[in-house]
Order: sequence, then structure tokens, then C-alpha cells
Amino acid sequence: MAHEAQERYSKLVDAKLRDVLVKKDGVIFNNRYEGNPKAGSVKIPVRDTEAAVAVYNKKTGTALTEGTTAYITAVIDKDYAVNEVIDGFDSASVPDNLAADRLDSAGYSLALQIELDATAELESRATAFGDTAALEKTTVYESLVDARTKLSEIKVPNDGKRWALVSPSVFALILKSPEFISASNLGDEVKQNGALGKIAGFLIFEDNTLSDTTEYIVGHPNWCTRVREWAVEPHVQDLNGSGTHIGASAIQGRKIYTHKVTKPATVLIKKKA
Repeated sequence: MAHEAQERYSKLVDAKLRDVLVKKDGVIFNNRYEGNPKAGSVKIPVRDTEAAVAVYNKKTGTALTEGTTAYITAVIDKDYAVNEVIDGFDSASVPDNLAADRLDSAGYSLALQIELDATAELESRATAFGDTAALEKTTVYESLVDARTKLSEIKVPNDGKRWALVSPSVFALILKSPEFISASNLGDEVKQNGALGKIAGFLIFEDNTLSDTTEYIVGHPNWCTRVREWAVEPHVQDLNGSGTHIGASAIQGRKIYTHKVTKPATVLIKKKA
């Protein structure tokens, strides 16, 4: 029963994360890595080149080529815990609804922290793009088109997965642009991803965690990786015998994670002075 409760609590918090996060797994970040995060680090593949194709000759065959899929080490550098006392209940009698409510709150708070840490990685690793003049209604679409062209030039796939994280003020400009297509006019998949719409080939996400001088960040999930795991799954811990808490329990759990931009050239950041 205890294991079933832990599994249920973990799913509850993870569902809250999926709901609250703007920079979602599978949309902004991929989850491709090898190894166990609990060991302290994992290996993330970086596909630097695509496999070459050549005409095949039935008599002589074809020349061997070499591709490059390198691996970089990502250290799991974020470790956050919830350890909230619930007084007046031992572990066997904590109401399930109470535990669920506090874990829902923990999931919300954890999501906000993950957002901030993801933004820090993107802003520190992205490649500067454009000038530092503040965007206006008349320039925002042109700037995003130029960013789209830059990504195409460096062979970032134009497969509908390119994303743009925009500040609230820039999103306000985009809303006034006739080129903006709102999510209500797009497919269900786009709306489920949390995108607010599309412009210049980018799925648009409003992100209030961007720094004051960051107007937008654009990229593709192929080269942005998130690694996250439960170091200790959420559970109710009896505190009797702790020496300080009598007739009390705690909601406890630890989440470990990290973010990695594996190819900075594929993530562009537009900043203003």
C-alpha cells in the first residue's frame, strides 16, 4: 500500500508540473539521455552531422562515411525537496485529500523553480541575435522572420516544432500583428502543448521568467534537454521518534534535475538595451 501511495503521489506532482510548466517536456525540451540521474550525471547525445547518402554501385559498392554523434556529460545540479509537517496525524491516518492538496501545492512551487532554472540555462547558452533596439509593433514580425531564416540557414528542422519564448510585452506586440494565428484557430495538439498561437513558423509561448532585457528566445527541442527524476518519491513520513515532533507526520520528497543546451548555435536570444 505504501508503494502504491508513493506512485500515486509522484504522478500527482508530475501532472501538476506538466500543467504549470510553460517550457514543457517534449515541446521546449527533449528528454533524451543515457544513464541514471541518481548517479549524479548522465550522458546526452548531440547529433552533430546527418548520415550521408550516395549512389550505390552493385559492382563496387559505395565508400564508407563517418557520422558524428557525440555525447556530453550533464551534471545533475538541481536538488529540491518538500518537507512539510502535518501536525496531529500519524502516517497511517493522514487524510488522502490533505496529502494530495499539499503535494499539488508542492508541484506548483517546484514548477516555478524549474521554470527559473530552465530560463537561466537558455539565456546563458543561447546565441545573441539581432540588434538591441526594443521591438515595436512594426518590427516584431520582421525580427521573428529573420530568426526563422537564421535557423533554416543552420539546418534546424522546420517541422512545426520550432518554438519562441516571448516576454509579456513582446507577446502584446504579437497579438497586434495580423500575421499572428491564435491557438483557437490551430489544431488540438498545439493547444495541448500550451502554445498561445503561431507566427513566422514559431509556436508562441508567453514566458514571464525571462530577464528584463530578454525579448524572446527561439529554438527547437532537438538541442535543448531536460533531465529530471525523483531522488525520493513523495510520501508521508511519520515523525514520531524524531525527538521534536510528537503525533505528527510530514509530506516529503526530492526532485533532481538539470537543463542543457547542447548546441548553442540553434538557440537564438533577442535582447534589448
